[in-house]
Amino acid sequence: FLLILNNIFELPLHFLQEYITQKGYEKKRAKLLARYIPLIQGEKLHGNYTFVVPGSSQATAGVSKQQKSRSTNSRDERFRSDVHTEAVQAALAKYKERKMPMPSKRRSVLVHSSVETYTPPDTSSASEDEGSLRRQGRISSTPFQSHSNVEPWLNRVIQGSSTSSSASSTSSHPGGKPAAASNTAPATTAATVLADLMVASVRGVPRGYSSSILETADGVPVNSRVSSKIQQLLNTLKRPKRPPLKEFFVDDFEELLEVQQPDPNQPKPEGNQVNVLKGEPLGVVTNWPPSLLAALQRWGTTQSKAPCLTALDTTGKAIYTLTYGKLWSRSLKLAYTLLNKLTTKNEPLLKPGDRVALVFPNSDPVMFMVAFYGCLLAELIPVPIEVPLTRKDAGSQQIGFLLGSCGVTLALTTDACQKGLPKAQTGEVVTFKGWPRLMWFVIDGKHLAKPAKDWHPQVRDASAETAYIEYKTSKEGSTVGITVSHASMLAHCHALTQACGYSEALLNSVMNRMHVISIPYALMKVNPLSWIQKVCSYKARVAVVKSRDMHWSLLAQRDQRDVSLSSLRMLIVADGANPWSISSCDAFLNVFQSRGLRPEVICPCASSSEALTVAIRRPSELGGPPPGKAVLSMNCLSFGVIRVDTEEKLSVLTVQDVGQIMPGASMCVVKVDGTPYLCKADEVGEICVNSGATGTAYFGLLGITKNVFEAIPVTAAGIPVSDQPFTRTGLLGFVGPDYLVFVVGKLDGLMTVSGRRHNADDVVATALAVEPMKFVYRGRIAVFSVPVLHDDRIVLVAEQRPDASEEDSFQWMSRVLQAIDSIHQVGVYCLALVPANTLPKAPLGGIHISETKQRFLEGALHPCNVLMCPHTCVTNLPKPRQKQPDVGPASMIVGNLVAGKRIAQASGRDVSQLEDNDQARKFLYLADVLQWRAQTTPDHPLFLLLNSKGTVASTASCIQLHKRAERVAVALMEKGRLNVGDHVALVYPPGVDLIATFYGCLYAGCVPITVRPPHPQNLVSKSACILTTQAIMKLLRSKEAAAAVDIKTWPTILDTDDMPKKKLANVFRPTSPDMLAYLDFSVSTTGILAGVKMSHAATSALCRSIKLQCELYPSRQIAICLDPYCGLGFALWCLCSIYSGHQSILVPPLELESNVSLWLSAVSQYKVRVTFCSYSVMEICTKGLGTQTDALRGVNLSCVRTCMVVAEERPRITLTQSFSKLFKDLGLSARAVSTTFGCRVNVAICLQGTAGPDPTTVYVDMRALRHDRVRLVERGSPHSLPLMESGKILPGVKVIIAHTETKGPLGDSHLGEIWVSSPHNATGYYTVYGEEALHADHFTARLSFGDTQTVWARTGYLGFLRRTELTDASGERHDALYVVGSLDETLELRGMRYHPIDIETSVIRAHKSIAECAVFTWTNLLVVVVELEGSEQEALDLVALVTNVVLEEHYLIVGVVVIVDPGVIPINSRGEKQRMHLRDGFLADQLDPIYVAYNM
Repeated sequence: FLLILNNIFELPLHFLQEYITQKGYEKKRAKLLARYIPLIQGEKLHGNYTFVVPGSSQATAGVSKQQKSRSTNSRDERFRSDVHTEAVQAALAKYKERKMPMPSKRRSVLVHSSVETYTPPDTSSASEDEGSLRRQGRISSTPFQSHSNVEPWLNRVIQGSSTSSSASSTSSHPGGKPAAASNTAPATTAATVLADLMVASVRGVPRGYSSSILETADGVPVNSRVSSKIQQLLNTLKRPKRPPLKEFFVDDFEELLEVQQPDPNQPKPEGNQVNVLKGEPLGVVTNWPPSLLAALQRWGTTQSKAPCLTALDTTGKAIYTLTYGKLWSRSLKLAYTLLNKLTTKNEPLLKPGDRVALVFPNSDPVMFMVAFYGCLLAELIPVPIEVPLTRKDAGSQQIGFLLGSCGVTLALTTDACQKGLPKAQTGEVVTFKGWPRLMWFVIDGKHLAKPAKDWHPQVRDASAETAYIEYKTSKEGSTVGITVSHASMLAHCHALTQACGYSEALLNSVMNRMHVISIPYALMKVNPLSWIQKVCSYKARVAVVKSRDMHWSLLAQRDQRDVSLSSLRMLIVADGANPWSISSCDAFLNVFQSRGLRPEVICPCASSSEALTVAIRRPSELGGPPPGKAVLSMNCLSFGVIRVDTEEKLSVLTVQDVGQIMPGASMCVVKVDGTPYLCKADEVGEICVNSGATGTAYFGLLGITKNVFEAIPVTAAGIPVSDQPFTRTGLLGFVGPDYLVFVVGKLDGLMTVSGRRHNADDVVATALAVEPMKFVYRGRIAVFSVPVLHDDRIVLVAEQRPDASEEDSFQWMSRVLQAIDSIHQVGVYCLALVPANTLPKAPLGGIHISETKQRFLEGALHPCNVLMCPHTCVTNLPKPRQKQPDVGPASMIVGNLVAGKRIAQASGRDVSQLEDNDQARKFLYLADVLQWRAQTTPDHPLFLLLNSKGTVASTASCIQLHKRAERVAVALMEKGRLNVGDHVALVYPPGVDLIATFYGCLYAGCVPITVRPPHPQNLVSKSACILTTQAIMKLLRSKEAAAAVDIKTWPTILDTDDMPKKKLANVFRPTSPDMLAYLDFSVSTTGILAGVKMSHAATSALCRSIKLQCELYPSRQIAICLDPYCGLGFALWCLCSIYSGHQSILVPPLELESNVSLWLSAVSQYKVRVTFCSYSVMEICTKGLGTQTDALRGVNLSCVRTCMVVAEERPRITLTQSFSKLFKDLGLSARAVSTTFGCRVNVAICLQGTAGPDPTTVYVDMRALRHDRVRLVERGSPHSLPLMESGKILPGVKVIIAHTETKGPLGDSHLGEIWVSSPHNATGYYTVYGEEALHADHFTARLSFGDTQTVWARTGYLGFLRRTELTDASGERHDALYVVGSLDETLELRGMRYHPIDIETSVIRAHKSIAECAVFTWTNLLVVVVELEGSEQEALDLVALVTNVVLEEHYLIVGVVVIVDPGVIPINSRGEKQRMHLRDGFLADQLDPIYVAYNM
């Protein structure tokens, strides 16, 4: 009796090491199909199925040539089916050519994408379309050059583009419309040159270019390769999808996910309920041994010379034959040694019932058998496991967990195996990850003791006690141990003996005194024919093989002429339950029938870890019915319904029976989910077995044991069918005619997508049929499902051959998608390709599916190519929001009144009633204030500037500042010959010079504009003069500057470093407070450069409000770590100290780059109570000082009453909280940190100040926000978003919330635009390009209803007011203002409003290597740009994680994922992301991305 023991247990398969050539493949295919070729005319074959073989002429041609060498196939043979291959090819041929944008990738990423070699993409074919199949299965390609309608310049620009990724990506023409290219032709290089020269912060087109040459207002050249790809993506997505599912009414507020309504036309089972099947009764056998051990004792003593097991080496030589006598005596020795010779602290190490691990390689069955029976004799419970190879084998941790939970302390192994295990430095075997500490015991003869004379083991009768534990890994990756009792072992042997008609089976063999020849897996790899040769030489009657072994031997059989298989009466196919085994069986029979193999000898069987052998086909001489075959419709199977396919559709599954149920067993088929109801005759369900020969429990797991081993099947009426419990086998199938059992798949491979069930193996088979030989490395493909947005999504991961090009892989992926779509009618959510040999391996070399899935979800798979298809797969998104017909402003007010809600309006303290009114009238002009201070308190210090060492770099007292200002004024008038009202650009680094020249301008009646030094060309076009330092002056006149801008157009440049000491004749006095004092320019987050006009009245009102809110007096000191160029930062640097007389300690943020602790040390040193910073400063401190605590020695922050972050955005709670937490130990009070809020129309609306209640935090529902609603929720509830109040409203400021469209007032806690009215509002925009009227309504808006008299300025920010329970200084209840985000920044998607920061926060949480993220939309596609802080290998891991998290948390499908280096996302001086610049850079292809994925 011959047994191919690949391993003691059913385990995944490994594939051959060599490749098959394309030629060899054609020959092999021709050979296998030869018998079908005559049938092409349409003759029917078994199972009413017609084989259509396209391209049969080539097939026949290949047969005649003599094949010289044996070629071995590299494909996973579980899924071999030529019929299926033909079906897939036919399905692919139906598809029209369709363009999909190919992902672009940086060279460095390409390099690591394959293990051994890398072929650069062939540029000539760099944009082949996905072709339709020609007959040989080749792809027809349209090279780019042959498109007559594409202008040659497009090629040129693409090749010369600034990005290194350009060579490897497609450059096909978007849309393919001839007109689109020709009308932009004149823009040849001008557009690209322009794109490079465009200054980042200027919007619009510089003079000298006509605006028609640009495609967008963002200055993106039309020939940008990226936009052409996006166009391609849009065209692909526009193609009609499957009809949408039935939609039901969705309330505007609740975003309900689509519940997939069942299709009324889907197939439903119609047969009768199938009752329990009973197998033939077990026959009574005389002198049947009472237990397996008794049988071993009998044969070991009476037939000691009879051979039991012959082991072969890798050359096929018999190295050892174990006789029954030897087996008995060695097992006795081992049992005695284990019980008596192993001790710890004089106690025996083991006692009966303990679990022991057996660690043996599959090439050593002899030692395994001795160890197994030795443990049984010693009443120990063996737990066989694979030999661990490294510390981190895939799944090894779970095995360790099982050993730990079984309490295993001892592992038995062989000498050779123990030497091969990884060792620690002590020489002991290492402790594997997750394993308990084990003692390793080698059981070779010299280590075993001879039993004492008086020692005899008890050979008991078979009982219900556990004999051994077999492990099994579930689809989630958890490992369970299945206990098998002595009685089950005996019953299993009995049933197999009867089923196979043995006169005299590893366990079975001992029972019936057979001789087993074991063929190691390694020998099969070297010589696939070895088993057939041994059948022949030993005249074996029974062989146990897997379908793979049959397939391999087919490839090699030509070399053997003289083999005969006539001695076989049973060829048991161990994996016959795999539906794809049928083609191997058919092909094998076809070839070997001429060598004596009888058709009825082939006996597929079905087994599972829980139920052992479930069914086996009996040869006809044992009374078995003729074999059955079914051709089933895959579509019906996905609904769990069996329909024989008569229409020769492409999507069919051909299955063979696995024979009849085992003797002495009962079987039924029950529904897969929920209560085990019996299935109908035409319904697929899980096979359940009741028999004495199944496993008994999952070790230590009572709950799932009850579900699986103690299932009670019930009829439709709920009546139990039996009082005996059934065991669920995990096999899916049905009972066919003649009570034959058919298996269509395993529960572990089941994926339920949108209510339809698909089998992972079937999907693998389809993918392999696309182009197995050319592309997939050794057929290694893993298919599993991951839950995303309340449904399973299919993921397919394949190893690609090292020589596959980018082009090949993308083409293969798109064809696999089409094949799976047409054969299974299901979309693949993610297709990932990994380099050869990188997927985690199962013990026998197959793919470890659960570990692969785990790596995919953790972002540790490191694919080299990814294609996500969320647009096609995700069909359960909520309905897009329909905008309600507009409700008028009046009805809103009435609605609020009825609901008892107050109108959302709030104000700071009233300034007209305050005590400093006289002073306010005196201090109307800041130039007057400075002169007054210079006279009354000339030596009072106003400014201290610190350098990076923390020492004072310069100071200025009132008189010093006044004198310097006078000198500047003289220079402006004499050297610059300026008139009143001329604009002067101040180009200075942060410092006292900047402040002095500002007042110099006011003294001379000029309008100062502060400009950050590096890019003066942004806005000097209208300045009459530039004031700066000598160093910057050199820079402005340098060659580099000349390259960027025409120096001849510069206005006068004056340096203020050494000016003559001249007295100013008279200081200019403005004629009215409404005259322009200065211009405040800033780049908004949307990339628009906006200047606002500040009058003298607004300037002094601003200073007065800040003075009152922060209680600023001449005796106070404040520390400022902000840029001095715009907004509140500018006001605090240049204006407030002059107005209030306090001393400002100035810390330029740039200095923190060389000394992180500078700002906090200064605060501590000068004992500052009030300090201001920006988010970027806070971030630098949090990141930089979190690790360097020594830099903060002696720093004490307990003096700080309030530390305010100057911002024009929603408060960043996480940053402020981590800052407070980090510096709490230095005395920083948690209440001290708060934020301010200002914007372009009013630079300071809210500011916490020194008095008043602490800022409050509320939690709002993020889903409601998308609908422009505020719904307050509890902290920690799902979809909750924390919002912190932006400080207190300043004195003199009034705020109201207005509806964005109707401009009517809104109620308390309603989301709308924040409008502000205040004496320090700016008076209007000042734009370089003269479109001032464009946004005039921003400054002079009036409500459409209610108080229509007040003039408001619109901030452009969404927010809401909420009355709190707190009281403010005046005893009134406090109104809190919550800023949600800028209206310009929001993304309108699916009819809802999204704030980029919310999506970005989710994305940053998705993986530890995501440093920063920014999102924007382009043509209604959501583009996510992610900065990768890690190795480029991780880049492609992020694509799926980003797509998943945005789907799960925001119900949005990401269109494009762009992975870039850290620091690519542009940020302005306030630390805000410049998303529009990023968008322009992306579309102009200037980001040099690591990878760009276009989601389908």
